[in-house]
Amino acid sequence: MNDNEWKRIENIDALLADHYRAIDRVVAKNQEKVLSAFWEAEIGDHQLFGSTGYGYGDRGREQLESVYAKAFSAEAALVRPHIVSGTHALSVAFFGLLRPGDTLLYITGKPYDTLQTVIGAQVTSKGSLHEYGILYHEVDLREDGSIDIEQVLMSITSSVRVVAIQRSPGYAWRRALSVSEIGDAIKTIKQSHPHVMVVVDNCYGEFTEEWEPSAFGADLVVGSLIKNPGGGLAPTGGYLVGSKEAVELASYRLTAPGIGAESGSYENYRLFFQGLFMAPHTVGQALKGNLFASKFLEQLGFHCAPASVELWRDLVLKIHLGSKERLVAFCQAIQSASPVDAHALPEPWLMPGYQDPVIMAAGTFVQGSSIELSADGPIRPPYIAYMQGGLTLEHVQIAMIHVMRALHILS
Repeated sequence: MNDNEWKRIENIDALLADHYRAIDRVVAKNQEKVLSAFWEAEIGDHQLFGSTGYGYGDRGREQLESVYAKAFSAEAALVRPHIVSGTHALSVAFFGLLRPGDTLLYITGKPYDTLQTVIGAQVTSKGSLHEYGILYHEVDLREDGSIDIEQVLMSITSSVRVVAIQRSPGYAWRRALSVSEIGDAIKTIKQSHPHVMVVVDNCYGEFTEEWEPSAFGADLVVGSLIKNPGGGLAPTGGYLVGSKEAVELASYRLTAPGIGAESGSYENYRLFFQGLFMAPHTVGQALKGNLFASKFLEQLGFHCAPASVELWRDLVLKIHLGSKERLVAFCQAIQSASPVDAHALPEPWLMPGYQDPVIMAAGTFVQGSSIELSADGPIRPPYIAYMQGGLTLEHVQIAMIHVMRALHILS
């Protein structure tokens, strides 16, 4: 980078100093919470390793799940390398809790694209909830992005068994929900409809605030280990945390009825433990990176959400680019600044589970990891790039210079 580019970075850092300090406070509180979970579980070196075969009595697995439950203020947890994605974890949750004739009610509008094939109500797909006779309904958010709790309560009929909340916006131009908002909604729903179970899609939200939705009554909170809680170290996997009842029901879909959580092996859990330990700090770096990118891109004339002056409750930065050409150029610039496959040139393609061609930039050490710096977007108007992650603030800053050059806005 030249002197002018370094100066631009330094000036933005100075403007954001107070915001960086606020993020540091959240990091410190979450680090203490995670450490306390390790201490309470009395983790020893021998528990960093696992087993083979059926995995009966696998102390590494059992202790990893114990630490997750404690860190997330939950009664129980499933933390498994066999869960391939956040969508898979949600599928385990829904198939575990729902039965034929039940209704799944999403109260944050249309869920993320890959959930459409799991639900199967609008997109035909083999093995979907719809194919098993499970009904689906959704309630849109209010114009200000808040949960329309009055409409939600009116929509909960006797057949509604699961209410689902998507914390992060996915491919939508809305803000992420705060844990406080989610907690208030859970409390109100449970008061009026105690039979309903609440599932929260927590992807991209872990450790961005001091608490998780499981601390406020969510029956299941679900996410991916190659996002926030894996700390950039977990090589694969997903988690479900929540009540003992809900976790047990989900466990029978993770493995098989009668087996549940008692089986499942993996030979080395060290990176899962270490990733969770690193997660608060790593998430803090990603939050600072997205905050920096938002301010940087705003100065270049782009509309971003969240804006740099807003509260950050997840790791997704949305950039309104306005054309296919700019969206592709943005993602290709992120790829060019990656540590892995920087020489590759991503192009849009019709990925499994998506309704439109998608371009994805992810030159990451773990394939598809979105706690590492990545960017993607569906090729459809208004052509929004969704940037997430960043293991270090400095990496995001360098990537923004690549973006500026690629979009021909360098002054």
